Amino acid sequence: MNLERLPNEEKLSLCRKYYLAGFAFLPFLWLVNVVWFFREAFFKPTYTEQLQIKAYVKRSALGLLLWVAVLTTWITIFQHFRAEWGEVGDYLSFTIPLGIP
Repeated sequence: MNLERLPNEEKLSLCRKYYLAGFAFLPFLWLVNVVWFFREAFFKPTYTEQLQIKAYVKRSALGLLLWVAVLTTWITIFQHFRAEWGEVGDYLSFTIPLGIP
């Protein structure tokens, strides 16, 4: 999408929609929001809606980093302790690896 063609009000509306949609366990939308609107928020000449867009971009980046930290922690813990958890670890697994852990 070419943001240059959109009026500033629509840019703000789109940025806000992606920010709010990220709370529906869709952190990928926060990544898209940061990538799409980073230049618009920090490098373009100042305009009225830019302050709000900047806030949404910062919050999207913070939410994305939080999601990445939580997901990385969970994956590390799960991979390390899955075999020790016995049946619970197997029930949480999508596929059960064969062999001795």
